[in-house]
Amino acid sequence: MKPSATVVAVATMALIVPIQSVAQVPTAMDFARNGEVSEVSLSPDGRHIAMAVPLPDGVETQLQIIPLDGKGEVKAMRFGRQNHVTDILWSSNEQIVVARAKKEPLEEAPRSQGELMSTDTSGKNQETLFAYIENDVSRRARRSDEGRASVVKVLHDEPNKVLVDFTAWPTKLSDEKLTTVIYKVDTVSGERREIERTDETAVFQFDYSGRARMKITRDRNDHPVLMYRPGSDNAWMPVPKTLAGYSMSLSHVESDDNTAYALIIDKDEPAQLYKVDLTKGSRVRLAGRDDEEIAGIMYGGFRGAPFAVTYDESKLSVQYLDPASEWSKLHAGLMKAFPGQMVTFHNTTRDNNTLLFSTWGDRNPGSYYLLDRGAGNKLQLVKHVKPWLKESSLLPTRPISFQTRDGLTLHGLYTAPAGGGARGMVVMPHGGPHGIYDSWGYDPDAQFLASRGYGVLQVNFRGSGGRGERFEQSGYLQWGGKMQDDLADGVKWAVDNKVADPARICTYGSSYGGYAALMQTIRYPELYKCAIGYVGVYDLQVMKKEGDITYRASGNRYLDRVLGTDAAVLKAWSPAQNVDKIKVPVFLAQGSIDKRVPMDQFNALKNAFKDSAVPVETMVAQGEGHGFYKPENIAQFYTRMEAFLVKHIGPGAK
Repeated sequence: MKPSATVVAVATMALIVPIQSVAQVPTAMDFARNGEVSEVSLSPDGRHIAMAVPLPDGVETQLQIIPLDGKGEVKAMRFGRQNHVTDILWSSNEQIVVARAKKEPLEEAPRSQGELMSTDTSGKNQETLFAYIENDVSRRARRSDEGRASVVKVLHDEPNKVLVDFTAWPTKLSDEKLTTVIYKVDTVSGERREIERTDETAVFQFDYSGRARMKITRDRNDHPVLMYRPGSDNAWMPVPKTLAGYSMSLSHVESDDNTAYALIIDKDEPAQLYKVDLTKGSRVRLAGRDDEEIAGIMYGGFRGAPFAVTYDESKLSVQYLDPASEWSKLHAGLMKAFPGQMVTFHNTTRDNNTLLFSTWGDRNPGSYYLLDRGAGNKLQLVKHVKPWLKESSLLPTRPISFQTRDGLTLHGLYTAPAGGGARGMVVMPHGGPHGIYDSWGYDPDAQFLASRGYGVLQVNFRGSGGRGERFEQSGYLQWGGKMQDDLADGVKWAVDNKVADPARICTYGSSYGGYAALMQTIRYPELYKCAIGYVGVYDLQVMKKEGDITYRASGNRYLDRVLGTDAAVLKAWSPAQNVDKIKVPVFLAQGSIDKRVPMDQFNALKNAFKDSAVPVETMVAQGEGHGFYKPENIAQFYTRMEAFLVKHIGPGAK
């Protein structure tokens, strides 16, 4: 297929889109509302699509099955209030597997809760594959699986068969030795057959035919232990250091069941993509950078090999493994057809004639399309995720880079209204903090704040993800130290480049970002006029005692690694124990049933302010957890945040 044909098809479609003469500023609820779709999947024969469709109130997501010929009936399946669906997979042309999921408030998409259901396209034949259902007085439950299940491979050569990873629940709170079993499951009947088992928690990875070839466990220091089978019938043996020094993850194995593509780390560098000969234990490097991780891998066609990798920690970019290949040309053509956006391939039909892909960007929360390559490259819009948000009403986000005081190059993002010039600015550190990073794309918080006239600065401070183990570990034991210096150096960049008015700067963040927002005012009181903490960590000593991270021994080891054990340092780096150093107005928002950062954190800081002259506003949303998921609560938070900012760094603030 010629890329130019795709460009013409898309350009023709664009001509019929009405032109918006005047951009309307979106409301708080416009940013708070759930998208109209959270996931789309195309059947192997191209006759149906399945979509996860959230209800407007956000407390339920339905599965919709839509015939693409326009003749059949759309089937909508519910899984109950407070239940969502995710991980939509087709085990055959007519059979779908989904995971029952929970909406995690600080995440865009629901996350699997470890229960699997299946249905055919008619919706009449449904089966619970894995779940824990208690017996009642009248009958014995068919499923009482005490653990979490996830589909790890669809066996396309065996219709309706999938491989399922089942990991047992801990028998006690700190138990870490959790049995992992791999089952071959019939998604129609629910019958299962065990094919792999280990008494320790493991990740198994498979070849083209579905045989386990990699097994990854963790040692007592939480480092990966790599085992593999050089041949499909071999016993497990350690991965030689010449193949992978630290970690290795199979992303694809070709039909010869030997040629593999793997992300490999030898020491602490960002993972690199290699082509691997499993039998010989040899490798050839295909892609990777010295100071930035591969963010994603794109695959060409049905069960096809990788054709490109993407990077997004510094600036979003695509690296084609072979620019002359069919799929590289197709992707490059679509990128030209949707300028200023990213194109992501999702599913291809078995005959490779129909492609499901999405476009997304800083001013596009996401749009799904079908491209019929066998019918003159016909393009069909499936769904805009948030059609009420128009590109013309959203604001551009640009990547930035700057040098820290100790010579480290950091990356980040700056979002602001058009017109330039120094303006009021909100510094927005991300949560996590380790392994998480801000990347270019639609961000509702940044867009909301920018739509209200503020510049928004996001910094991938040391300790963030996206740049490899070495960079991430450089933030260990630095929560209140160099990680805070990095944020302050980002503010200096904004002031020096005259995009921020130094007299009108506030800081806002969630989770770790809430911690950083308050710590900034302690470490750098001269920079800020106010601070906003959303489900934030405010007392590091409390964090080491309360919250779901402490439920497991590995969680406690993690906290010791990243926070340390020095009580004096933990106290000095806890906002709740240093409120005498906070001199600016504060706004705190919290969910009443937050398990990650319990109310103890919020109360510790709120109570510490009792004898302070600092103005403190609070918002506690009942029934909400680690972040809000009800649109009305999110909209209320946005509205109150806007009023708080207007008061303290708005155009007329003093």
